[in-house]
Amino acid sequence: MRNPSSPVVSQRIHVRVPAKINLALCVGSRRVDGFHDLSTVFHAVSLWDDVVAVGRRDGRITLTMSGEGSELLPCDETNLAVRAALLLREQAGEPGLGADLRIEKRVPLAGGMAGGSADAAGALVACARLWGLDVPPGELLALGAQLGSDVPFSLLGGNALGRGRGERLHPLAGAVPLHWVVAAAPDGLSTPAVYRRFDELTAHDGLVPDSGVPTDLIAALESGDPREVAPLLRNDLQAAAVDLHPGLAATLDAGLAVGALAGIVSGSGPTCVFLCADERHAGAVAGGLSSARGVRAVQRVTGPVPGPCAAALPVARV
Repeated sequence: MRNPSSPVVSQRIHVRVPAKINLALCVGSRRVDGFHDLSTVFHAVSLWDDVVAVGRRDGRITLTMSGEGSELLPCDETNLAVRAALLLREQAGEPGLGADLRIEKRVPLAGGMAGGSADAAGALVACARLWGLDVPPGELLALGAQLGSDVPFSLLGGNALGRGRGERLHPLAGAVPLHWVVAAAPDGLSTPAVYRRFDELTAHDGLVPDSGVPTDLIAALESGDPREVAPLLRNDLQAAAVDLHPGLAATLDAGLAVGALAGIVSGSGPTCVFLCADERHAGAVAGGLSSARGVRAVQRVTGPVPGPCAAALPVARV
């Protein structure tokens, strides 16, 4: 697994990992293991966290973070990026491997855009390159699935259909850029809390959860026409997210009022994303949302974008 000629301490590996939007999140019933069966259409967008790994000689793995919400996140072994590096090292069977991880966050914290999963994916890619590990893509995806349901897609990027917990991936066509406006909320939402509320709401209303594949959306995505995609966006968790964070309803209404083709809560929320016709239209929607009540920040993004991109830069030996 190890390439012994690869430098470790003499390199600094920089990886950019994109955020994701769930264009469809079709949620089935709760399984015995506590997870829900899903069919979800992942869409990677041009909002990146940066992960840098620098080699250490003492076998320690450390983490420092800056940027979006970083002051609220742990930097110990409970952080998903540190867990990713530890898992990769354990898989390699070389306990002496060490790294300083540094993460610059831009993806909204607890916002339903897989920022934590992106950081874990970035740590896997950066440390594999730093430590000279020859890890096949399929094996890296399997390691990602051990860390979290969204980590495999964070390693893949582009567009993909996710099944199971979302970790079983099938890449999808659709390279024509779609333009989005991302509206971040002032507070985050807990993914487990949103799923619990989903279970409560479906049980109360007597609904039968349906994790069927959204074939109409997949066909529309391949066409690249945002007006075909817009009416097919779907998030079965949206009602639960809005119930826990009622201000999201006003945000979704505000986006439609300023002309977005469609608006949806991304994943478990509370970030809302709005599909636009083109770049100019996205500028107008972003401008209209910038002063909306309950919106902390507005960004324009496009998708799909590729998965993690790694670059190696030399550093001084110590």
